[in-house]
Amino acid sequence: MSATIRVRVPAKINLSLAVGPPRDDGFHELATVFMGLSLYDDISVTDRAAGSGLRVTVSGSQASSVPLDSDNLAWQAAELVATELGQQPDLDIAIDKGIPVAGGMAGGSADAAAVLVAAATRWRDEGEPDLMELAARLGSDVPFALLGGVAVGRNRGEQVASAMARGTFHWVLALSDGQLSTPKVYNELDRLRAGQPVADPQVKFEVLQAVRGGDAVALGRGLSNDLQSAALSLRPSLGSLLELGPDHGALGAMVSGSGPTCAFLVADEEDAMELTVALSSSGLCRSVRRAHGPVPGAAVISDGGASATGW
Repeated sequence: MSATIRVRVPAKINLSLAVGPPRDDGFHELATVFMGLSLYDDISVTDRAAGSGLRVTVSGSQASSVPLDSDNLAWQAAELVATELGQQPDLDIAIDKGIPVAGGMAGGSADAAAVLVAAATRWRDEGEPDLMELAARLGSDVPFALLGGVAVGRNRGEQVASAMARGTFHWVLALSDGQLSTPKVYNELDRLRAGQPVADPQVKFEVLQAVRGGDAVALGRGLSNDLQSAALSLRPSLGSLLELGPDHGALGAMVSGSGPTCAFLVADEEDAMELTVALSSSGLCRSVRRAHGPVPGAAVISDGGASATGW
């Protein structure tokens, strides 16, 4: 089979992210609520000649920042499925980036989830691997990228369970130059909290209630991110960007994940356009994107003629 399998996978945002103290294994206990957003990476997987191995190519925004070797989670995902099913990973993986790179929106994890789906589809006659279990091995955000929608995440974020959601929520995303390393942000959070008691993280009930009720105003009030203080400490200019939101219709604003992307929740598309103009003219960010959520997780959109399906 040489047909190309194409998978589309969304970005994520953490509507709430509570971070506990560091664990013995170096991770932090998390309690979070994820939402899938309509910024997408498209991943195409095609067979190569036997013995050729893996090849990754990347196009789209910030493509030059994405590793093309085994440091790429998508590469690791292909190897993992191949090992699980006893196959040789002779594959071309082409990634078209629409999700910001190192922007706190899990673009690398999304690509890994997409390759899990594509590889499992490619080798579907060889078995049915547990993709959620494989995803958890790859990274904390990979399982949610498979699931999409709205979900609660626990442990280090990889234990996910779908949550009810009603309606559509509108977002404006301010993308900044440069990157913020996730490990550095967690280390900075630990530094800022040194000597202080840190409670076990809890999922915010008011956030789940707002999403379940389709209440954007309540969700805007409930947005929270324990990593924000660390991101602002490392990149103080993000504070000025966040302050623009309420003056131009934002119901809530926060740093997305470990940053540096800033996310603004608005009531509707009209307010999204007004805020987009204000952010674009501020000179405080590289570019601005609009998105909506929740959206489904990784899904096959073409597998050489078969009907497109979710994983």
